[in-house]
Amino acid sequence: MNEQTRVFIAGSRRLPRLSKDAKHRIGNIIYRGFTVMVGDANGADRAVQQYLSEMGYKRVIIFCTENICRNNLGNWPTRAIRAENPARRNFEFYRAKDRAMVEEADYGLMLWDGKSRGTLMNAVGLIRRGRPLVLYVAPAKSFLTLRQAPELLDVVSRFNPQSLPEVDRELQTTDCEESIPSTKVDEPTALF
Repeated sequence: MNEQTRVFIAGSRRLPRLSKDAKHRIGNIIYRGFTVMVGDANGADRAVQQYLSEMGYKRVIIFCTENICRNNLGNWPTRAIRAENPARRNFEFYRAKDRAMVEEADYGLMLWDGKSRGTLMNAVGLIRRGRPLVLYVAPAKSFLTLRQAPELLDVVSRFNPQSLPEVDRELQTTDCEESIPSTKVDEPTALF
């Protein structure tokens, strides 16, 4: 595997700093030479950008919605993603870039505060496309490797049960484009 393998890293805006373990996981991604796709939001996105910049990592693409890039700490190449309704700066506006990264990713690393709806929807998208992900659950200070819907539902039921109906509904949606499993790369024995 090399720069052709793409890892989507995202997380909650309520996680403005990376834990030592999260830095270690990102270090493994750097060591393997994967291309990192990350958004431009404050919080986890900015913290990931800061760490990648400190490490001098070059294989990074920053995804922004409608060419409005809020953070690009390493002056990396950007990808502007069109929003369905550019006039409304709401959840769906910023989800446009996340959806694009989910579609292009081979793997995901999600840093979840136990509440963030956006991070959960990214995990749902990855699972629906057959992309494995590593989910950092901040309240438990633990990493979980998820590959299937029941695994994600179990995590949500333990840490954010009120989100369970929405996550279950999203996992059950039968959108042809989103239900095609990934066959891009062979999965490494252990994800970063």
